[in-house]
Amino acid sequence: MLKRDEAVLIFIDAQGKLHEIMGDKETLDANMEKLVGCAQLLEVPIVATEQIPEKLGPTSEPFKTLLAAEATIPKSAFSCCGEPAFMSRLERLGRTQFILVGMEAHVCVYQTAIDLLEFGSEVFVAADAVSSRAPENKALALQALRAAGARVVPTETLIFALLRDAADPRFKQLLKLIK
Repeated sequence: MLKRDEAVLIFIDAQGKLHEIMGDKETLDANMEKLVGCAQLLEVPIVATEQIPEKLGPTSEPFKTLLAAEATIPKSAFSCCGEPAFMSRLERLGRTQFILVGMEAHVCVYQTAIDLLEFGSEVFVAADAVSSRAPENKALALQALRAAGARVVPTETLIFALLRDAADPRFKQLLKLIK
C-alpha cells in the first residue's frame, strides 16, 4: 500500500509544445494538478523534471507556477534516473515509493518506471495523469508497466491511499481538489 511517509511524486516533462499535443490533454492536466495539490497538502515531496528545456521549453502553466517552490531538474536522458541530479535528489529523500505523472507515457514515464523497479522501488503510475501523443502508445506502455510490476491506478486511488482516513483534518481540502 502507498504510504505518505515513503512516497515521492515524480512530475515528468509536462512542457512546451509537446505538452500541447498530448492525447486527452484536459484529463491529463486536471489529474496532474490534483496530484500536485494533494502532494503539497500532505507534504509528500515532489521531484519535477524537464526534458532538454532549451529545446522543448519550460514546464507548462499552470504547473510552472504550482511547482515554483520545487527546483525542476533538467535532463537529456529519457529516464529520469539517467540524470545524476535526479538520482541525488531521490537519494537525499530516502524514500522507496514513487508516483509517476507526466509525459510521454511510452518514453520518459516508461523508462523511469522500469529503472525505479529495477532499483527495487515500488512504482505507482497514475494512469489518468500520464499521456502520449498517440493513445495506443499510452495503452501499450501502461500494459507493459503493469506486467513489469508497476501499480497502474487512477489518480483518485492514489489520493485516497495517501490520505488513508476520512477523519484526517485535510479530507475536506482534498475533496475540493477532486471535485
